[in-house]
Amino acid sequence: MNFTADELPTHTVSEAITSRRSLRAFHDTPVPEDLVKRILETASRAPSGTNMQPWQVYVLRDGSLQRTISEVQSDVDAGVSFEAEEKYYPDTFFEPYLSRRRTVGIGLYQLLGLSRDNREGMAAQHRRNFQFFDAPVGLIFTIDRRLNTGSWLDYGMFLQNIMLLAREHGLHSCPQAAFCGYHRALRRALPITDDETVVCGLALGHADLNDPANQLVTERAPLDQWVTFVAD
Repeated sequence: MNFTADELPTHTVSEAITSRRSLRAFHDTPVPEDLVKRILETASRAPSGTNMQPWQVYVLRDGSLQRTISEVQSDVDAGVSFEAEEKYYPDTFFEPYLSRRRTVGIGLYQLLGLSRDNREGMAAQHRRNFQFFDAPVGLIFTIDRRLNTGSWLDYGMFLQNIMLLAREHGLHSCPQAAFCGYHRALRRALPITDDETVVCGLALGHADLNDPANQLVTERAPLDQWVTFVAD
């Protein structure tokens, strides 16, 4: 089997960072459980305030994956409203964040051949979130709701470690805030306690790099828009 550069294992941190993308279509090629364990164990070396390690992870494969997908999609199809336990986005978007958000959405839908008035097509694409984009491994992350902002910041470093380690092993991922809005369905499928808040989901596997959705490469703002070098 021939591999593209995106499918090959990375050898430096810079390669892992620059080749990491949020991909939205995966092959069903299995990912060995031992590899998932290795990625998570190494990722747990992320720093956290006073070494609290605030992460809890539910690894979904095979039956548990399909059961979770079924529960969440049942609520989505029934019209249950998205209702996150913690706010991820502001109530009103403003610049420059509004433009960046629109650019990503428009770029993705153009690649998929979906016009702005094709509500049904856009809804179908959004629904694929809740299939983990056909990845063979789905991860659901939770945090103890009694913890505060610092622990959420720590959590981000842990999640980034997972995504970079995936690249080291030739895998791709997609972090998914969409799952936090359907925490009730997740609780029906998984042993998530009332003390836990759902942070996000994450699809993990071998990406289908020929899928149009995976042709999207997002831009990054130049340094002069967000860095200030303070003079002596």
